[in-house]
Amino acid sequence: MAAKAINGVNVAGLGGVDPGGTFRQIYDTLKSGLLQDDAFDYTDEACQWIATMLEYNVPGGKLNRGLSVIDSYKLLKEGKQLSDEEVFLACVLGWCIEWLQAYFLVLDDIMDNSHTRRGHPCWFKLPKVGLIAVNDGVLLRNHIPRILKKHFKGKPYYADLLDLFNEVEFQTASGQMLDLITTHEGQKDLSKYKLPVYNRIVQYKTAYYSFYLPVACALVLSGENLDNYVDVKNILVEMGTYFQVQDDYLDCYGDADLIGKIGTDIEDYKCSWLAVQAVERANESQMKTLLENYGKSDPACVAKVKGVYKDLELQNVFAEYEQTFYEQLISSIDAQPSKAVQDVLKLFLHKIYKRQK
Repeated sequence: MAAKAINGVNVAGLGGVDPGGTFRQIYDTLKSGLLQDDAFDYTDEACQWIATMLEYNVPGGKLNRGLSVIDSYKLLKEGKQLSDEEVFLACVLGWCIEWLQAYFLVLDDIMDNSHTRRGHPCWFKLPKVGLIAVNDGVLLRNHIPRILKKHFKGKPYYADLLDLFNEVEFQTASGQMLDLITTHEGQKDLSKYKLPVYNRIVQYKTAYYSFYLPVACALVLSGENLDNYVDVKNILVEMGTYFQVQDDYLDCYGDADLIGKIGTDIEDYKCSWLAVQAVERANESQMKTLLENYGKSDPACVAKVKGVYKDLELQNVFAEYEQTFYEQLISSIDAQPSKAVQDVLKLFLHKIYKRQK
């Protein structure tokens, strides 16, 4: 029997989805569909711009968020063979998250005046792009409901998907606002760097869309009501917070060759977990050192800040935090009534626990 294709993509008998195979083919299908959207009369020039913009910004990352939708959905189906349509729709939702990620990153780079992203110049830094990138970000966000309408309209959970993406976007944008007004606006003030402030920024800016959204998409696709999974949401948000704490720790103590970049949180005056812990624990002399040196690019200043971190034994503080977090989270996961949901949560946890990059 010939393998079945959905929208030109062969998904029959798919045992796994990988970035270079079926998942990538479905991206090409979605891109093609957007360039033929009859809501706008595309010229050749417009088609070329959108195609180039999408290729530059959407598929270039690790695709962890998008692929997590498929991984989660397969576990929620508890070993049942997924139909061709189920595989395709799970991949589509995965790509919607990657589109959302691209939208956030394009605009975030402009706000931070960043220079590189994923080893290449930021989209807005390209001479032909500049601040056209603002509108490109808006287009990336608007592509998501276009994709959802094309592939999910008529499904009983269509409105739930729209609500989910709208809510998570609002939470993420609100987290970005918290980050900007805390770390970018006005006079530099380390005294604002408190753990409750840090947790709120991380929870809203990162955890909802990176950890909760992929699982929520899989639950909705499985016909579940998200109101019944508040505990699951809270666990995933905790994981997202831990993930960012790890990022902050690795920025200072990680192997640059493994991570792929040299950390600059100290130089950039970031409200990082290490800075928050240092401010909380520093004596008067150590606080003076932090105030005089944090946020400066001079290597000698960076070394003085790291010296305070060493004196405060922040590596040990992190190790203790990590162990306590893991034990508490495993306990919360084991308390979930659904074995399939437990498996999904443990899959996420084991991907990130004690990671080195």
